[in-house]
Amino acid sequence: MKGIVLAGGTGSRLFPLTKVTNKHLLPVGNKPMIYHPIEKMIEVGIEEILIVTGTDHMGDVVTLLGSGKDFGCKFTYKVQDEAGGIAQALGLAENFASDEQVLVILGDNIFKQSLENAVSNYPGTGAQILIQRVHDPQRYGVAELDGDRVISIEEKPESPKSNYAVTGIYFYDSKVFECIKTLKPSGRGELEITDVNNLYISQGEMVSSILEGWWTDAGTPESYKHANKLVLGE
Repeated sequence: MKGIVLAGGTGSRLFPLTKVTNKHLLPVGNKPMIYHPIEKMIEVGIEEILIVTGTDHMGDVVTLLGSGKDFGCKFTYKVQDEAGGIAQALGLAENFASDEQVLVILGDNIFKQSLENAVSNYPGTGAQILIQRVHDPQRYGVAELDGDRVISIEEKPESPKSNYAVTGIYFYDSKVFECIKTLKPSGRGELEITDVNNLYISQGEMVSSILEGWWTDAGTPESYKHANKLVLGE
């Protein structure tokens, strides 16, 4: 299994903190934000990790992370030239993945739990998403459940069908890249990862696991502050 950290986007919601640097280079606790997902991948034995980021601060990302030697892994880098969505960014990883399964983490996801159980639960084909109960599901992709089975995902719904948010932690087999090629841009003009996940659900190839422990994104001023509190409070 290979790892993919998606660290693109302009970070506009965190402006002016992001005026001169990539959002994922901002500190969360005592380390840059992007260290957190990388360390979760290394913890479960992933040795090859692709970093996908935008054009503006790619040099800063490479300067920070280097070859991966300091982390005990090997980094590869890809540039997402435009803000085309999470699924478009993931599509850039096709050659890197080389028919292997991938663990994908959004670079602003900060969480406590090890992914060891999730790796064990992943059947190795199809997809797996990690979900967690939240108090503000309207901010996220929300899983509609039938028992413990996810039957659909709705992006930022006004009337959520559950309180379970889809975290930015995904497992995919190599078919994900063919799925991405079939997508049409959403109303935002982007290729949505929710559409990828719903394709897997429609094909009966999606499983889900509950992410235990605390979890947050760090993409807004409020959630960025919360992420720092969680990390520093450990």
